[in-house]
Amino acid sequence: MESPHLSSADAAKPVESREQAGTARLPGGLWQRLLDSASHPNGLTLIRIALIPPIIFFFSFPESPLLCLLAAIVFAIAALTDWYDGFLARRQGKVTFMGIALDPVADKLLTCSAFIMLASHGWVPAWMVCLIVGRELAVTGLRSVLAGRGLDISASHLGKLKTGFQIAAIIPLMIHYPFLGLDTQTIGWSLLWPAIGFTVWSGADYYLKFRRTV
Repeated sequence: MESPHLSSADAAKPVESREQAGTARLPGGLWQRLLDSASHPNGLTLIRIALIPPIIFFFSFPESPLLCLLAAIVFAIAALTDWYDGFLARRQGKVTFMGIALDPVADKLLTCSAFIMLASHGWVPAWMVCLIVGRELAVTGLRSVLAGRGLDISASHLGKLKTGFQIAAIIPLMIHYPFLGLDTQTIGWSLLWPAIGFTVWSGADYYLKFRRTV
């Protein structure tokens, strides 16, 4: 059997290079890159950001209990990567400036997107979402100034508590409908008020520390 015709450009390429190029186009190659990303702290942070569009898509159908549940599940998976990337960074000794700067941004994008969607459905008051998003924008601006001066921009203990309560409140609020006999709305609201409290407290604490530092 005659071999397939190769153009002069293809013929000039080493056989190994052509084989590698073909392998890169296979789904297995994409899957391997995803696995590699999931084993690196910064890769997990990028995966967390990439999961935001599916969450928004599923949560765009508030009349469907199933899609609301799927949105909450994907959100919970994305939130778990926040804990896991910190664990990997400490275990592998890969605590980098990029990770310290990008990780809180990914958290803010994730939680703010969820709160905005909750407000659009009328499931959370708009003033709460304005308070939360405003705090995140203000703190991000302060962190940028500190980073420009070479100062520590890692998240504070209060900031981590704030994020934890926000995530814990968002999941049942996203489910919205009764689930396994649980009143998800009551559970979500019981966690949302502490989240609001820590949002204000951590924002004020960050501002005071910023004033003392600058």
